[in-house]
Amino acid sequence: MGNHGVMSENHDPIRLLAIREAPLSLDEVYEAVGDDAAGGTTVFVGTVRDHDGGKSVSALEYSCHPTAEDEMRRIAEKVVADFPVKALAAVHRVGRLEITDKAVIVAVSCAHRGEAFAAARRLIDDLKHEVPIWKHQVFADGEEEWVGAGGC
Repeated sequence: MGNHGVMSENHDPIRLLAIREAPLSLDEVYEAVGDDAAGGTTVFVGTVRDHDGGKSVSALEYSCHPTAEDEMRRIAEKVVADFPVKALAAVHRVGRLEITDKAVIVAVSCAHRGEAFAAARRLIDDLKHEVPIWKHQVFADGEEEWVGAGGC
């Protein structure tokens, strides 16, 4: 039976929202959105790449404003209001990350796959543009760049 039977008893579709320094778990996020009534689950994983804007990236660090989790909740609540979401989860990492590390994971389960894709896309797009999380990149040539909410 796994988590599915238990999860459908939870009436709040927002199952997991977190900003943390520890490595992110794909299994944790996927299991959080398990629901017996869901026919489709969409999971998006944002990873640290080795380049940006044609330049080689050697280091990356994320930091956030103390209100970041509150903003995540506001966005999640809007997605739940706009789409027929059975369950939703989002986690974002802060601190120093290495190339290929998971920086963000979102998952949405709905009755049908089209709804799950649309809701997950809205969730990740709004998180990237509205949550006050900043990315500090150090390039291989020694240059540095800060990218923040609204432009990351």
